[in-house]
Amino acid sequence: MKEPSKTAVTAWTRLVGAHAAAMDIVETGLKKAGFPPLAWYDVLLELDRAGEDGLRPYEIERRLLLPQYGLSRLLDRIEAKGYLARRPCEADGRGQVVAITRSGRDLRRRMWPVYAAGIEAAISRKLTEADMATLGALLAKLSPAETQES
Repeated sequence: MKEPSKTAVTAWTRLVGAHAAAMDIVETGLKKAGFPPLAWYDVLLELDRAGEDGLRPYEIERRLLLPQYGLSRLLDRIEAKGYLARRPCEADGRGQVVAITRSGRDLRRRMWPVYAAGIEAAISRKLTEADMATLGALLAKLSPAETQES
């Protein structure tokens, strides 16, 4: 097995550290504003994008790269607050479809300004537009799939 170069290890360490710092900024902002964790926003965003058709849980899992066991509990918590609803899947009687509710859509919209402020603090205030374009291009090479903007 080939060992990663020192440069690769340094890049990895900085990538993980930058991710942790950025997520901490966003999570802290959401908590201070009285909102649920960022994972709730991510689920609600995907459901909002899906519209009334909703998504099957495995589709949410795939889009968010979450493990199934964690997603099930997360969906349970969000549903208990009334932000999503589940219904039987017409194509598969054993399956479910998950859809955002009106209150879930409202919550996601109210969370966005706090999330956006976190992005601003974590990245936009520290990098130029050119830096951000370069960073985006580099990260695209490492990402399994492109994600859309909020």
